Amino acid sequence: MDFREDINNALKVLKEGGVILYPTDTIWGLGCDATNGDAVRKIFEIKKRDDSKSLIILVNGITMLERYVANVPSSASAIIEASDKPVTIIYPSGKNFAQGVCSEDGSIGIRITSDSFCSELITRFRKPIVSTSANTSDAPSPGNFAGIEKSILLSASYVVNFRQNDMSKFKPSPVIKVNSDGSIKIIRM
Repeated sequence: MDFREDINNALKVLKEGGVILYPTDTIWGLGCDATNGDAVRKIFEIKKRDDSKSLIILVNGITMLERYVANVPSSASAIIEASDKPVTIIYPSGKNFAQGVCSEDGSIGIRITSDSFCSELITRFRKPIVSTSANTSDAPSPGNFAGIEKSILLSASYVVNFRQNDMSKFKPSPVIKVNSDGSIKIIRM
């Protein structure tokens, strides 16, 4: 199966409200339409995760980011421009997401992806995609496809074939919180 066929299959599942298991610009993730409440609930069920915890979202660029974040602080734009690797930024206020995507305080973690697979998938889907690590809540994040728990593999509506054989060890992205006053706090490096 080639890259394009994987994109087409993943798109079909996302449009139907299903969950995909896919490679990102960091680790393998469970993904769904970030604007579909039923799909988001499926993610929480698969991960056995408390729905009070927020989810990380992938977007394809600044234009999409601005449709889902109320007032992007200039310090966030500076971090995005200066970063040479994927970085997740927690913004003070998300908008237009399904219930359960944002934290209880309204904040949201979003990463602009530079990965070719994710970029094309999001561009063709035309909406942000959930990107939460492909593991149950208390288990460690898998470094590559081979490390994903069988229960996670079986729970996804579609498992992307692209990069399954890549045995490189990947790590989650750094997470930086940007406050509405522009101040920043490093959450994870």
